[in-house]
Amino acid sequence: MTQSRRMLVLRAVVEDYIRSQEPVGSAALSKERDLGVSSATIRNDMAALEDEGYLIQPHTSAGRVPTEKGYRYFVDRLATVVPLSEAQRRGINSFLSGSVSLKDALQRSARLLSEITGQVAIVASPSLSKATLRHVELVPVAMSTLLAVVITDTGRVAQHGLIVSAMPTADDINRLSSAVNEQCNGQSLSSASETVRALGGGTGFETVREAADALADSFASMALDERANELY
Repeated sequence: MTQSRRMLVLRAVVEDYIRSQEPVGSAALSKERDLGVSSATIRNDMAALEDEGYLIQPHTSAGRVPTEKGYRYFVDRLATVVPLSEAQRRGINSFLSGSVSLKDALQRSARLLSEITGQVAIVASPSLSKATLRHVELVPVAMSTLLAVVITDTGRVAQHGLIVSAMPTADDINRLSSAVNEQCNGQSLSSASETVRALGGGTGFETVREAADALADSFASMALDERANELY
């Protein structure tokens, strides 16, 4: 959208709709906002904004309401951002620096946002289905169980128990871990699952094939997690 009066109309519609939760009409904008143009001109601008996907008209005789695209443009380009004071920045840094994990950081962030804005704040943890692999550690924890510690690009840490009929040697486990980290770094969990399964079926990895298959299954399961893990 070009830098024009139309942007002022979009801003007015978004702000009025947020406040009233009712479709916004051209006559109301002309009366309540000093846009410097007639109601007919505003109506034309609103029609153009609707054609461009920023507004929608619930029904023929109603005013317009913002679309997701309209809200996104408002937030990115039109909203007025009040800068934080230095004291607020120090307070936020101090509050969040005490986080001991991603979960703790998200909980603290939700609480902090609520306190600063005086509003309800909801924070969602990143969805594993859209994450990429950063690092994997394989740790023997029992006679027939390996613990896979999976770290994603979002900082999310997930743990999975891998059951094997016979525990591979420490050297074989380290060799598998190194190969997975080398070949799967930056891959989606779905792609990493396929890579690890192929890796386990390759020459030289016969002793860790069972562990590789179990790790591939874990990646596949994580890739199916379409929802954010938790809401705070």
